[in-house]
Amino acid sequence: MKFCVRKYIIEVTENNYLKKIILESRDSMVELNKKAPDFTLNTHDGKQVSLSDFLGKKVVLYFYPKDNTPGCTKEAVSFRDNIKSIEEKNAVVIGISLDDETSHKKFIEKFNLPFILLSDKDANVSTEYGVYKEKNMYGKKKMGIERSTFIIDSEGIVRKIFRRVKVDGHVEEVLKALDEI
Repeated sequence: MKFCVRKYIIEVTENNYLKKIILESRDSMVELNKKAPDFTLNTHDGKQVSLSDFLGKKVVLYFYPKDNTPGCTKEAVSFRDNIKSIEEKNAVVIGISLDDETSHKKFIEKFNLPFILLSDKDANVSTEYGVYKEKNMYGKKKMGIERSTFIIDSEGIVRKIFRRVKVDGHVEEVLKALDEI
């Protein structure tokens, strides 16, 4: 049995069918033209950062499955290579995954990433944003992050949502979305 208390899912017993229903129903918590849910998570160096710290700037909030994997590396490097264009639009990039701070630190150093990576080890923020989902990897079902990006305006309002992101061409979509808000 599982049930929601405030913004969190409480798991009483293991029941994948029920878990899927609850998580899918939480997709609606983040809606276009509504306030983005605030959160506080740790950076690679253990500092706490809240989404509300960035009021006054546009935010490219991207969720990705795992540090140092081919698709996630390609996405991060693409954001890195376009960071000047993003910053010229008064925007910051924030990446979130389930990886711990040590993994993020290595990922940032290895690829010289000039933006914040936050650790959502317990998947609370990923769940709240509707991106923590059941995935089918090589025939095995497991829970993980569905690659997604949220464009948030300078007042904290969600203006664009990209779900099931394909890495190729995604930064161009993000730049266009930033121009439109």
